Amino acid sequence: MRCADSRTPSSFTSPLRGRSAAECSREGGHKGHNLESTPVPNPRPQGVREGAELAVRDVQNTPRPITILIAALGGEGGGVLTDWIVTAAASVGFPVQSTSIPGVAQRTGATTYHIEMMPAPIPASGNGSARRPVLALAPAVGDVDLLVASELMEAGRAVAGGYTAPDRTMAIASTSRSYLVVEKIAMSDGRYDLQRLIAAVEKNSRQALLLDFEALARQANAMINAVLLGAIAGARALPIPAEAFEAAIRADGKAVEANLRGFRAGWDAATAGSEAPAEPAKRHKVPLASISHLETEIAAMPTAAQDVIREGLRRLTAYQDRDYARLYLDRLNSIREADARAAAGGRLLTATARQLALRMSYEDVIRVAEAKIDPARLARITRELAVPPGQTVAVTEFLMPGIDELCSILPAWLATAILKLAHRYPALGRLHLAMAVNSRSISGYLRFATLAKLRAFRRETYRFQKEQEAIEAWLRLIVQAAARSAELAIEIAECAGLIKGYGDTHRRGSGNYDQIVTHVAMPALADTMPLRQAIDAIASAHAAALLDPEGEALAKCLADLANQAAHAIAAE
Repeated sequence: MRCADSRTPSSFTSPLRGRSAAECSREGGHKGHNLESTPVPNPRPQGVREGAELAVRDVQNTPRPITILIAALGGEGGGVLTDWIVTAAASVGFPVQSTSIPGVAQRTGATTYHIEMMPAPIPASGNGSARRPVLALAPAVGDVDLLVASELMEAGRAVAGGYTAPDRTMAIASTSRSYLVVEKIAMSDGRYDLQRLIAAVEKNSRQALLLDFEALARQANAMINAVLLGAIAGARALPIPAEAFEAAIRADGKAVEANLRGFRAGWDAATAGSEAPAEPAKRHKVPLASISHLETEIAAMPTAAQDVIREGLRRLTAYQDRDYARLYLDRLNSIREADARAAAGGRLLTATARQLALRMSYEDVIRVAEAKIDPARLARITRELAVPPGQTVAVTEFLMPGIDELCSILPAWLATAILKLAHRYPALGRLHLAMAVNSRSISGYLRFATLAKLRAFRRETYRFQKEQEAIEAWLRLIVQAAARSAELAIEIAECAGLIKGYGDTHRRGSGNYDQIVTHVAMPALADTMPLRQAIDAIASAHAAALLDPEGEALAKCLADLANQAAHAIAAE
């Protein structure tokens, strides 16, 4: 658990009746949350009616409304969470209202819910009628007392929007992530830095309770909105007893037992400070026993690279077999020697080991088919959709294979002939077959299982042979670069990250890599470019290639580098 404030939830001082930062600044600075009413600066002028003076006193004695902002994703029950809070507040006599702003789509617009409530029943006026307060329809900048987010990026959105204030806001947010489209389509690792998001939430909140509430919801077999409600109650974020929240869940009448389980899980996490695992579930890993026979050789490698090498061996054993993992280790021996000669301290070996494992476990039709029928995948889908035991599940896979995907699993001689034909007739090369296959049906499962069985014949396929040739050429280039500079060799090793996927994605990435090698790396190895300039040029070209998949930024970068080289020659 992350808590930006050292106080325990039980000692949390709720920001219920404190004045806003703007009010405090008018008095010479913030002095904490003052629960007393602000005195009238001037006496009532003569002639002012008594009723007006009573109205002024009512305003002064009325506590400031509590402002709550709930940020959620579609399908996570943000609206239900809002209804529970509103029902609980009304049950204790608090005037309350809520509004919602739905996002345009799952990740193209923030889905937010705004609640305002008075933290005490409104007393009746002199004539016996209660003065109902006027509450806001939307949160103002810096005016949120409680921020609740079901996902860390949604909490970041609220912080970026300026809704939170370091002297006012309590943040309750899940550290789980649902990645944005822009994060997924990035040419490299496009994920936002988790620690920077956490630091931003903590810095802009008076108190922050950050837990993996999604993991807690899975453990409790409940929805995350119920867990968040329990965390709100357990953290004493609102002046509403836990019994009122539980009563609101029961009054809703839907999935009562599951929601109460989630509520108690959130309560326990907030009150006891229990910590849920923050790392997302990963794919099944091969047991370490499968690579135990290689441990002696791993131990001979530089310490800095051992963890990466061990993970690479495990990955490649699962991808193909032990012999393929053995080839991985053999290939790294030459890089280890180059690393030692260049005095790189294991940095070159670490960078190459990571990229080599990724290149050797390239994505092909066989790997995709294995992933589609992986039992762990079905378990994840049923868990995320909260499918009851015994319920039939249909999973439709939308595929569009083309000539490249077909040829990748064919013998080299046959694939070569088809690709030549596709080159002669471009319409054939552009042909794609749209398919929608239910991987849970017998026929659909058998299709994927048949493709997955081709793993035993992968070494005979056209794609495998082409990949191995490209890998060997890349490794030779790294060894050659290391003889000149470790930094140069590391930059060339990292450029392999451009090559990924299959079909058009693989073709574009490989083309970008080839351009960097031809126009920058080879001139650097031929001593036609100063070393420092060559290192910077490869790094710049690599970064440019990651900016857009079409290669326009890379083309501009290479043109600029060529112009710089021409000016240097002219100056000489």
